[in-house]
Amino acid sequence: MISFVWSPGERLPAGTGGSENYTVGQVRELNRRGIAARVVTIGLGSADGRSEFVDIPFHSLAHLDDVGRLDDTIVFVTHAPHLATRRPAYQILHVPPPLRTLQRAAVVSATRDRILIATSTYAAALWARFLDVDVATVHVVHPFAEPAFGLEPRTARTAGRQRVLYAGRLSPEKGIYTLLSMLHNDLIEDDESLVFTVTTAGSDKRQGRIIERMLRTHPRVELVPARTTPDGMAALMAEHDVVVMPSNGQYWHETFGIVSIEAQHAGARVVASDDGGLPETQCGALHLVEPDNSEALALGIIDALSRGPVSPAARGSAARCFTVGQSVDSLLEVVRSPQPVTPFRLVHELEELLTFAPNPPDPRLTTPGAVSVASGTSGWTGAAT
Repeated sequence: MISFVWSPGERLPAGTGGSENYTVGQVRELNRRGIAARVVTIGLGSADGRSEFVDIPFHSLAHLDDVGRLDDTIVFVTHAPHLATRRPAYQILHVPPPLRTLQRAAVVSATRDRILIATSTYAAALWARFLDVDVATVHVVHPFAEPAFGLEPRTARTAGRQRVLYAGRLSPEKGIYTLLSMLHNDLIEDDESLVFTVTTAGSDKRQGRIIERMLRTHPRVELVPARTTPDGMAALMAEHDVVVMPSNGQYWHETFGIVSIEAQHAGARVVASDDGGLPETQCGALHLVEPDNSEALALGIIDALSRGPVSPAARGSAARCFTVGQSVDSLLEVVRSPQPVTPFRLVHELEELLTFAPNPPDPRLTTPGAVSVASGTSGWTGAAT
């Protein structure tokens, strides 16, 4: 059994972000292949979001400590708790490392004995630097677009209307304020053929509710309900010519950008910030622009629209990139591969050996570049402390 552990006390919501889609899609594909997999939630009972995923097995635990007693392959999806597990556990690094000092120390400590999985080569390098580990020890398992996105029929274009969609969460790190600023750019403001659609994804959070109220008053924005299924989101993307991802490059650094590949599978062009892992989402219809620059975003949209519709052949090629099958193949390769001992576990085992050693420890073990038993840290590159 592969158990994907969701954050304690949080329900798994539908249609709110890449980590949710990634988790559910992985579980669905694993079960389709006959490999037992489920979502594990903590502290919520059956009110954990399972009603929105009728085809996904859920298992609810009362307490976080109960995860440590599962005889499963444990994959922590979003939260990195301080918890010992019966087998070596995996940690998927969906977001950038935290900014605040206290949070940084906690994350370093919680991931020091985990097998690490990043969602892009960019994210692998970012986390390797943060955790001071060899980048080769951070596995990459790319996200994917569900098959529905490549199969959804395109909606015919309406003469005199050019349709642009923002489908990210209503949060600052997703670049919503860059989009709002761009709407006042003269290149956009004076072009009445441009129609902008924004979904309410993320409006369940406090900052999302504030942003939603602003959007409802904007005359150039059509606010539509968030889509909670792949079929629903695919249909929405297929109605638009361009999907924008103006992700904030000041402090967030998108680790991948699942919306980008979903939109390209659906036959839309994508205009995204040239930052983080977004350049890795190229399926043939990705246009990159300078992050946090409303003028660059406006020019990127105009350029993308000038290129006309994506051809059926180009869309078919895009739909063969970043599939759920490819993603699960990568995940299984990581899970089935022999895993090296983590630096933390190696230090722990050395400490246990030295505890029972008949002679005092060799002083050479405390010289620079070797294991320091007293401090529990390692001097070689790749140590996690």
